[in-house]
Amino acid sequence: MTDDKMDYVLTQHARDALAKRRIEIDWMEQVLTAPEVIEPDPVDPDLEHRLARVPQFGDRVLRVIINSKRKPPLVVTVFFDRRRTIP
Repeated sequence: MTDDKMDYVLTQHARDALAKRRIEIDWMEQVLTAPEVIEPDPVDPDLEHRLARVPQFGDRVLRVIINSKRKPPLVVTVFFDRRRTIP
C-alpha cells in the first residue's frame, strides 16, 4: 500500500459485500482514509461507521463499518447507505 492508504484487514463478509455490491476497493479505501463523517456504532462500542460521498457513483454515501480497536482496523462490512445523505 502507498503512504496515502491505511492498512486494514477485510472480513470474508466485507470481501463478499465488495464483490456482490460492485463497490470498488479504491472507494472503500478513500472512505477509510478520508471519511466525511465518523459515527459510533449504536450497539457495539468497538465498531465505528465511516461515511463519505462517492462522486464516481452519483455522490451516494458509502458506509464502511470497521472494528477500530483492532490494529490494523478490521473492515466488517461496506455498503451504499440509501437512507443517508451528507450535506
